Amino acid sequence: MSRYIISALFLLVCFTVHSQDKSIDLQPRDTTIKKESYGLRVGADLSRLGLSFLNEDYTGLELVGDYRLTQKLYLAAEIGNEDRTKQEDLYNFTSSGSYIKAGVDYNTYQNWYGMNNTIFLGGRYAISTFSQTLNDYSVFDSNRYWNEDNFADGQSPGQEYSGLNASWLELVLGTKVELFANLYLGASVRLGFLVTQKQADEFPNLWIPGFNKVTDGSKFGAGYNYSISYFIPLYKKVKKSVKKEVKK
Repeated sequence: MSRYIISALFLLVCFTVHSQDKSIDLQPRDTTIKKESYGLRVGADLSRLGLSFLNEDYTGLELVGDYRLTQKLYLAAEIGNEDRTKQEDLYNFTSSGSYIKAGVDYNTYQNWYGMNNTIFLGGRYAISTFSQTLNDYSVFDSNRYWNEDNFADGQSPGQEYSGLNASWLELVLGTKVELFANLYLGASVRLGFLVTQKQADEFPNLWIPGFNKVTDGSKFGAGYNYSISYFIPLYKKVKKSVKKEVKK
């Protein structure tokens, strides 16, 4: 009888030792299904609206939008119209036209659940069609006996050069922060590289709508925008969780 008791105790000790070899996972499991909203965000550029109000030589409007494709990737676009009169040393000109930019944004910011803020890096391909009008200009007068400090006025001002266009690539770095429910404030800086341009033989492109100032001898341009936009949720998808290794 004692032999059976000893055998039973031996089996119980072996089972206990084997059970202690296995790790016990005390990490609580979150079984809640977390979903994120996907949809369209549309708005306008505040900087161009403000400049139109403060500067009588400028009129502009830019509409902005993006559509969320994945958890990190967004389709993005801007469309606008600008009209700017600029005074240089020897001439005064007006550039007027429209542009469209299209590309993608990649969100580098890891949001908490329920947040949809972005710090993004993006790219655009842009096209602009415009015209330039030479409003007034002056030419150098070699005989300045009667006009020592000024330049003689040129003749036939008001020449318009139409049918102009340009295209460029744009690198974008920006952010969009949710102020209230579905209402976002955004800001971005942009570096453009001029790819193609059509210009008049008599008068070069000095300022391109959407690209800004054209520098002689350089194909680079810079810009910025401040936007206010509203998010229209269309559907929801399950948020992909980040797997963490549990130490035994």
